[in-house]
Amino acid sequence: MKRFFVAGTGTDLGKTHIACALLRAAQARGLSVDAFKPVVSGFDPDAPETSDPARLATAMGRPEGWAEISPRRYRAPLAPNLAARLEGQTLAMVDLVADCRTWLEGRDVDLALIEGAGGVMSPMTDDATNLDLMTALALPVLLVAGSYLGTASHLLTALEVLRARGLTTAAIVVSESLDAPDLDQTVEMLRTFEHETPIVVAPRDPDWSAAELAALLL
Repeated sequence: MKRFFVAGTGTDLGKTHIACALLRAAQARGLSVDAFKPVVSGFDPDAPETSDPARLATAMGRPEGWAEISPRRYRAPLAPNLAARLEGQTLAMVDLVADCRTWLEGRDVDLALIEGAGGVMSPMTDDATNLDLMTALALPVLLVAGSYLGTASHLLTALEVLRARGLTTAAIVVSESLDAPDLDQTVEMLRTFEHETPIVVAPRDPDWSAAELAALLL
């Protein structure tokens, strides 16, 4: 089983867009897939179909399975720890790690994805970040960056932090940022600074196939 943690250099860069496309591409190759997003904030229970877990579930052909994908769901569009606090709950890293490990142990698929919330250093609990969750799980990272002005600094910083924790970055996906500098030019610049990890380009297109990414990872 191939297992990856889908992380971002920041928030709202297209992690779920990339994950969904990779899940579809893997299924097109005849592979079995599953996905897990241990916590999601900004979740509207009156319109669950608009949420990230619902998008992941739909990509896997089981649109009603969003509740299994994200067991911890909070309304406020805030960092998970803050959103949970508004609902009288306290998130603990030990519980998030346990959720992920239990989910992984129960999978018998060719590709399993765990998607984080926010960026690499985004808070998940009152005293721990996404990076702490990734370190505990020690999965290869699929790192999603944008193509906006300043993305080079954010991407290179994230790579340094991941490597300092002993984590492997399996691939970098540059997700097209709307109203941002030229995508190809940005990717060319990034490749001059990062030589170890393959970089894949993802246009912000719902029909992007992720075939190149799937061929690289699977």
